Amino acid sequence: MTYIVFVSIVLLITILGVYMVIENNRQKARDAEKKIFNERVKDITSLYKRKIAEYVDCKLIRPKHAPKFNAIVGNFFVVQAHNEENLARLERVSEHLLSQVGSELNKCRSNDTVDLLTEQLFLFAAELPSAGIAYNKNFYTEILPALISRIQTPDSFEQIEPEPEASSESEQASHDGNEQATPQSRQAADVIN
Repeated sequence: MTYIVFVSIVLLITILGVYMVIENNRQKARDAEKKIFNERVKDITSLYKRKIAEYVDCKLIRPKHAPKFNAIVGNFFVVQAHNEENLARLERVSEHLLSQVGSELNKCRSNDTVDLLTEQLFLFAAELPSAGIAYNKNFYTEILPALISRIQTPDSFEQIEPEPEASSESEQASHDGNEQATPQSRQAADVIN
C-alpha cells in the first residue's frame, strides 16, 4: 500500500513539473510574440514619423500639423485590438498615405505646383479628428482612405491651353502663305504609305 502511495506522489510531482515546464515555455513564446509585435509597431511608426519629419523639413507640411499626421499611427491602437490583422491594416494605411504624398510631391515638383500640394495637405490635416477615440476601425477603413484620395493634385497645371493657340497661329500663318503646300504634303504622305 505504501508503495502505491509513493508511486502516486512521484507521478503527481512529475506531472506537475512537466506542466510547469510547458506553461513556462508557453509564457516565453507569448512574450516573444508580443515583443516581435511591438517591434513591428515601433518600426512602422518610426518610419512613418521620419517621413513626416522630412516633409516638414521641406516645408510641405506645416510644423503645427505634424502632430496631427503623427496621430494617425500614434492613435491606431487606442480603441483597436492588438492583433496581426490590425497591424497589417496599420502598415497598409501608413504606406498608402506616404506613397500618395510621395507620388503627388514628385508630380508637383515636375509641374512646379508644390504650393498646391501644400494646400491639399493643409486641408487633409484639418479633416483629421482631434480626439484619440475617433481613430477607430471605421476611421481607418472608410474615412482615412477617402481623405487620402483627396490629396490628389491635377496632372498638369493649365499648360494645355496656351499650346493649341500657338500651334493654331502657326498653322494659320502657313496656311495663308502657302495654300498649295497642303496638297503636296498630302501627296507625299500618300507616296510614303
